[in-house]
Amino acid sequence: MSTNAVVELLAKELNHQGGVFCPSPKADMKLWNSHPKVYLDVARTGEAKCPYCGTVYRLKAGETVSARH
Repeated sequence: MSTNAVVELLAKELNHQGGVFCPSPKADMKLWNSHPKVYLDVARTGEAKCPYCGTVYRLKAGETVSARH
């Protein structure tokens, strides 16, 4: 993919561990299953970049993640 997509997420869209999996249908990829499923820890720093496709997943401005159990 030539352009790196940015997917803004709400805190409620993260899983219970504070992350998401890429590829994701939210990333609007033509072939969203075109690389191995990768877990990205978004809650740790507020964003994470997929090492395969370069898509960046980040929390929308003002979103906070509650403490994880």
